[in-house]
Amino acid sequence: MYILNIEHPVPSYERWKQAFDSDPVGRKKMGVKKYQIIRPVDKPNNVIINLEFDTANEAEALLNAMRQVWSRVEGTIMTNPQARIFEAVEIKEY
Repeated sequence: MYILNIEHPVPSYERWKQAFDSDPVGRKKMGVKKYQIIRPVDKPNNVIINLEFDTANEAEALLNAMRQVWSRVEGTIMTNPQARIFEAVEIKEY
């Protein structure tokens, strides 16, 4: 499994969440199997999104699509996006 991890500050979580829910790139059709949104307790206007994929190519394709979206909304919906692709090498649930 591959995880696209995206982190950025948002001026308004509610406004960002509305934009996220509008799904401008079509996450499911681009191969997202599951996603998670988390926020630091001490910085609720920082958003971290983990999107899971079967392949690194799918993760890279979504990241490229998001870069186009970010170029249109940076400074209004979010700022300074940071993204990395990880390979999950071990996951264990208790």
